Amino acid sequence: MTTTSRRDASGPYEPYEPHEPHEKDTTTLRSPWPFTGREDELDLVRRSLTGVRRGLVVTGPAGRGKTRLVTEAVRGTDCARITGTPQTRDLPFAAFAPLLPEPVTLHRALRLLSGTRTLLVDDAHLLDDASAALVHQLAVQGRTRLLVVVTDGEPVPAAVSRLWTGELLPRLALPPLPREETARLLAAGEPRTLEPLTVNRLHHLCGGDLRLLRELLAAVCAHGRLTRVPGTGTWAWRGPVPLTPIVRERTARLLDRARPEERETLDRLAFAEPLSPAPEDLDLTALERLEGEGLVRVDDHGGVHLAHPLHGPVLRAAASRLRARRLARAPEEYGPALDAESAELTRRIERADVAAVPAPVGDRLVAEGVPVPAGYAALRARYARLRGELREAAAWAREGLCTAPADPSCRAELARAEDRSAGPAEPHAGPCGDGPCDSGPCCGDPYDAVRLGVPERAAGRLTGVFADHADALARADGPALDRVAEELRRRGFLLFAAEAHAQAAGAHRDPLAARTARTRAVALARRCQGARTPALAGLALGELTARQRQIVALAAAGLSNRQIAERLTLSVRTVGNHLYGAYARLGASDRTALAPLTELPQAQPA
Repeated sequence: MTTTSRRDASGPYEPYEPHEPHEKDTTTLRSPWPFTGREDELDLVRRSLTGVRRGLVVTGPAGRGKTRLVTEAVRGTDCARITGTPQTRDLPFAAFAPLLPEPVTLHRALRLLSGTRTLLVDDAHLLDDASAALVHQLAVQGRTRLLVVVTDGEPVPAAVSRLWTGELLPRLALPPLPREETARLLAAGEPRTLEPLTVNRLHHLCGGDLRLLRELLAAVCAHGRLTRVPGTGTWAWRGPVPLTPIVRERTARLLDRARPEERETLDRLAFAEPLSPAPEDLDLTALERLEGEGLVRVDDHGGVHLAHPLHGPVLRAAASRLRARRLARAPEEYGPALDAESAELTRRIERADVAAVPAPVGDRLVAEGVPVPAGYAALRARYARLRGELREAAAWAREGLCTAPADPSCRAELARAEDRSAGPAEPHAGPCGDGPCDSGPCCGDPYDAVRLGVPERAAGRLTGVFADHADALARADGPALDRVAEELRRRGFLLFAAEAHAQAAGAHRDPLAARTARTRAVALARRCQGARTPALAGLALGELTARQRQIVALAAAGLSNRQIAERLTLSVRTVGNHLYGAYARLGASDRTALAPLTELPQAQPA
């Protein structure tokens, strides 16, 4: 296999149209991003401040969005706020200075704050000892609801850590933002639509650090590194990671190594990843020190890896040209690795298990702007489509067409992904051509018939979970369809799982079970990147009241709130309230997102 840099490619490869930064980029990116995602966590934090509850401790690594979450939770409430700072850790009650009018003892401070109903304590790990003791006593006293934010990995005053270890307050360890929520955040914070592979790359590099995410995107935009994807209206980022101040801060332990042998070891790993060399090829003493500091890890097969997804790209970006030339692998060395990834992806499809995507080599090559073989790209597109990631499937197909514009497999995958029905791949010859098939969606029409609601056409032609799906649908067995949906979800077939839950919602006789199935179907469908299939038609609308469905249908048809009010003899305010409630249930931000939810086209068999 031969590869060339996307920037240097010629011949059939058509480079992306370059983007020049414009003045409003910096202004847009500096303004606060809207709060999005974290709905469950936001609800949990708000509930901790009501009723008999005494509050909550929110913990997580730096940059995960803890402060933004609690700020949203207390917005519009009567809440006092203090913040710990490193400069005042030795000054008694320094954090409480805005709330205490005079030098005080601990007992006096408790009395002065006795009327405070809610107190937000940000950066509690930086509190001075007296302030930490005061927070602890407020928790013991129980009259003030406390919302306490602590950063993981930092020394924490004992009085603060005892808030949760002593079970005074429950603790919420804030998890990383899921990929789907990262995509929503980027869509809300960036005026241009980012293509899925760029979203995946940003999500992977940042590992849940939202400050780093914002910094990287700002730098990519400011330096004109976003390029337009022809014919899509989306933008892509390919090439090296910009070495911004926050990026350097997060990777200072790598870039500032005092021992040359350790930096050499790190650089060799960076240019070798994800094709890790054998340990004997590296300085074992340096490796042991780096492993002890948590900068490298050793997998179960003896492979050595850098510990964080950001480390390799940063080390490669920081290397001088001569050093990079010495350490970089020749393009043909990636051929066997891509072949191995292709073989593993094919095995997983044949086993009907697409829950994971073990393909780091292809991800790295595309991220750094190196064209990949069309056959590999078509397989990645197919794999993403079976997972319900339709926009990602289209992006991989386009990558293959950049390398080979006439490739039929990539063209076919692009057509299926853009159809947004995730139709099965083409039928193939082989053992399942004349007999029962156990590979489900790889074989085309039999499973397509189940998804279209006519399971009798698939009788005797499927096995495994796909046969179970056909059987449960033929019997209109709601509980069995729910079980099938959960198994499909476990195997990574998110769209098929959403469809099975949607079919279960129509089959259940118990209204509560039907509503639960519908809710699960809606949640899964939202992760499927715009999928529109017959089984999902009208699914989201089933979550609405009759009046909300009526108003949503008119809004989707283009009528204004006033026109709807006049037609239904309602006040404009009532129409607005119904739409607001519908947006929340449908996961839509405005009326432009309603049409795809109310008019779903029929899926076409492959």
